[in-house]
Parts: sequence; C-alpha cells; structure tokens
Amino acid sequence: MLNEDKMDRTLLLVDDEENILASLARLFRRTGYTIIRANSGKEGLEMLAKHPVGVIVSDQRMPEMTGVEFLSKVKHMYPDTIRIILSGYTDLNSITDAINEGSVYKFLTKPWDDDLLKKNVEEAFERYEMKLVNIWLGEELESANKTLECVNEELNKNVVRKTEEADLNLHVLKIAQEVLENMPAGIIGIADDGLIAITNKSTEEWFAVDSGSVIGSMAEDSLPKAICDLYKSVLKNNDEQCINITIDESLALEVRCKNLGESSSSKGTIIVLTKSM
Repeated sequence: MLNEDKMDRTLLLVDDEENILASLARLFRRTGYTIIRANSGKEGLEMLAKHPVGVIVSDQRMPEMTGVEFLSKVKHMYPDTIRIILSGYTDLNSITDAINEGSVYKFLTKPWDDDLLKKNVEEAFERYEMKLVNIWLGEELESANKTLECVNEELNKNVVRKTEEADLNLHVLKIAQEVLENMPAGIIGIADDGLIAITNKSTEEWFAVDSGSVIGSMAEDSLPKAICDLYKSVLKNNDEQCINITIDESLALEVRCKNLGESSSSKGTIIVLTKSM
C-alpha cells in the first residue's frame, strides 16, 4: 500500500537570480526536502524531465520565459505537480489569470515571509501527496473492479455450465426412469435397513398389496419369504446370488440379487426378477 509518510518530497526552485535561489535553498535546507534548482523556465523543464517533482516555487520575472509561461507548460506536462509563484504586486494582473486557469496553485509576494512560505510549501506537498494517494486508490479500485468482473464472468460461465449439466442429468434421469418403469422385468431396490426404495411397474403388478404400492414398506412385509431370505444372504455375504421361485401357477421367476457399491458410492441391494421360461 502507498505510504504517505515515506514519500520523497522533491522541491524545484526556479529563479534567474542565483542569490535568490541560494537564499531559498537555505530556507528549506532543514525541512528534509530534496531540493533542485534551475535558473530559467527552460532549465526548469529539463529538471522536471529528470526528477519526480512534487512542488515548484518559481519567480515570475525571468528572461525568455516568465514564471506564468513556465508553470502553464508544467500544468500540461506534469498536471499533478503543485505550482507556486513568487512575484511583486506589480505582476498581479497577469498572475491572476494564471490562477484562474489553474496554472498556478498559489501566489506569494516578494520579499517573502519565511514562515509563511515554508507553511505554504508544506501544504502544497500535502496536497500533492493527497493527489498521489487518490490516483493510487483509483488504480487499485479499477484493478479490483477488473478482477471482480473476471470472477463474475467465470462464475456466470460456471453457473451456465452447471445448469446445462443439471438439465442433461435430469433428462438422462427421466429416460432412465422411463426405461426402468417399462422393463419386462421386475426391479426392486432395498435400503440397508430393509426398506423398499425402488420398484417398477412389473414389480408392483406381481407383488401389489391391498394397501397400495410396495415402495416405502419393509421387504419382509411385502416380498415372498424366498426373496427375503435371498436378500439377507447376499447382504450378509456381500456376493451375488440367483434362485428360481414360483409365485403361483402362472408366475415363475428367476431372482438375481446383488449389493450395490462395487463401482459407485451407492448403498443397498438391487433385485432383478425375470419370468422363467
């Protein structure tokens, strides 16, 4: 995270008079700022190209390029830098336009008050650092939003995929249920506790009771004793067994019984009943 306390504060001083630059440099010597100097607007632009400057203090009356002209260029090239101009009252009209246009942050007069100038430069650095923090926060927010968009997009893809899989599984299940229901053989699924959980049409026709479907009843209450004995034996020995039984004169059945779970996580016992020839 961006740490304001550890930001390097670089101050650019611009004046065509060397004695003024030296005086300003002495004033800020004990502030902890990194101080760089330039004797003209042109040299000031060269310094800005080499150093990340937070605050500029520039004279107004300089040959070739005035302070306002220099800071106007800085505004377009380095808009986050805080720009302060030092000048006499006689230049106030020209500087006022620059302030209104945003080229100059603050106007201070010559000769300056040391404490007032130091206070304004300190506030300028605080303003500059707040800009950097806001920029960093904006970039972090944009990055977080992009990450969130990617996550949401992936989640939406997963939802669509899972929905398609669920629809397919439901379709397959309905087909399987229909096949199971209409098989020319009886199917009985018995839970570990002996409860009949699955049957099909043939099973219901062969073993229907007066109270209705055999689903939900206990195997010992609804199935012939021979089938119950077979089921118990398979459950105990965990093997597959087959017997032939006769229900009545018109129905002889081959009964095949096997525990579930060999190739899946299913539990219980499946019984398949087919008519004997």
